[in-house]
Amino acid sequence: MPQVIFLPNADHCPEGAVLEAQPGETVLNVALRNGIDIEHACEKSCACTTCHVVVREGFASMDPSDELEDDMLDKAWGLEPNSRLSCQAVVAEQDLVVEIPRYTINQVSEGH
Repeated sequence: MPQVIFLPNADHCPEGAVLEAQPGETVLNVALRNGIDIEHACEKSCACTTCHVVVREGFASMDPSDELEDDMLDKAWGLEPNSRLSCQAVVAEQDLVVEIPRYTINQVSEGH
């Protein structure tokens, strides 16, 4: 069973976390199921960037992002080549090492 390893993040998981995942499960669902409350303002519909994460290891094991996700990622704060929306990033058979960025853009709560 693959694991999703979350690097320490002061707001979401200060100690980091090593979590069991089911292949086919999204990174966001793994986090939420284990008490890591990654913001997801659009309720997992790929309509915002609040659940943006950076996949530090295992990125190539996931299916590539689609055009809609890529368009949304272009609006994310701190975009990197291995950035994904955690609501769209599906765990495969390989372990993932995931970093939750320090900041996120929430266009609803920020009044954009």
